[in-house]
Amino acid sequence: MVAFKTLDDLDPAGKTVLVRVDFNVPVRDGKVSDPTRIERAARTIRELADKGAKVVLLSHFGRPKGRRVSEMSLKPVLEPLRAALPGIAVAFAEDCVGAPAENAIKSMQPGQVVLLENLRFHPCEEKGGAEFADDLGALGEVYVADAFSAAHRAHASVVGVAQRLPSYAGRLMQEELEHLEKALENPERPLMAIVGGAKVSTKLDLLVNLVAKVDVLVIGGGMANTFLHALGQDIGASLCEKDMAETVKDIVAKAKTANCDIVLPTDVTVAETLKEGVETQTISVKNVPADRMILDLGPETATHIAKRLESCRGLTWNGPLGVFEVPPFDAATNTVARRAAELTEEGRLLSVAGGGDTVGALSHAGVLERFSYISSAGGAFLEWLEGKDLPGVAVLQRS
Repeated sequence: MVAFKTLDDLDPAGKTVLVRVDFNVPVRDGKVSDPTRIERAARTIRELADKGAKVVLLSHFGRPKGRRVSEMSLKPVLEPLRAALPGIAVAFAEDCVGAPAENAIKSMQPGQVVLLENLRFHPCEEKGGAEFADDLGALGEVYVADAFSAAHRAHASVVGVAQRLPSYAGRLMQEELEHLEKALENPERPLMAIVGGAKVSTKLDLLVNLVAKVDVLVIGGGMANTFLHALGQDIGASLCEKDMAETVKDIVAKAKTANCDIVLPTDVTVAETLKEGVETQTISVKNVPADRMILDLGPETATHIAKRLESCRGLTWNGPLGVFEVPPFDAATNTVARRAAELTEEGRLLSVAGGGDTVGALSHAGVLERFSYISSAGGAFLEWLEGKDLPGVAVLQRS
């Protein structure tokens, strides 16, 4: 069980509270094009402000590599942040340390918010610099971590400040950790994991960790081709990492020892090329023509996975089952995602998903709001699935 303090343990009235948020949002033509992360962070910010705290927001944006880059300023965040916090005064400081930050904070009243400029304008942020962490920590009395998406980085604002101030998990961080705990660390069983994506080589640690923890492991995407090839199946012209065959065999052996059932496709959808409107075939994996590519799992396989879900109590999902961006190769992902959503709504399944392609695929399937929890954390979510310790979480446990 992950042990950490939350806002329930904090009386923030009259205190200056530093909140690490993730406002690394898409910006086009100087405007935020998707304010979802800002809107999700508003819950913690509003709670602290309503309780009389001076709320100071810390965030990175882009990769300016320690230089002040005007295109990577957090200023565009200000408008949607104010829209997400109606009735709360929100100011902006031209830097995250030094006189601009100090003066902005001095002018605050309880219940107000100030957004500091991009942390990554300073090279010591990503280096975890002690002096920079000192400077940030000196701005407040309490630290609240609310950016799980940055928890896999030992940066100054993620770890250093938390080591210097009494530290708490914000509502987003709390929600993420509690769902992940239920999903994989202390789950109801049987437990299924779905792992898709192009390459086995990028998810080795993930696969090794999952076969030791789940009861059913579904392999999709290009990864399934590599598994099929390693097990002696002809996959035609499909994407495949043939040099990973021995590694795959080792994963299969580990799964057998751990009593983890690996589910691979029995039928697939193939085509000569990847484009909309191309002629497709749905065939057995035993009959893939030499000039065809596997681009999705077949309906028989998708139905089988959906049926297996009905006997499961938990689902962790990372990666689409096919090339969902190009219909009709979204069919298997849609079928399984919609059944998972139905079982979740019926109270029969705890469903947790994450990773950029996964979020896109589930949104495409129209089920994003119907899963128990969708993580937008990207790299941090993947490293958690791999069983790695996250510095930004570990520091909260020690606080």
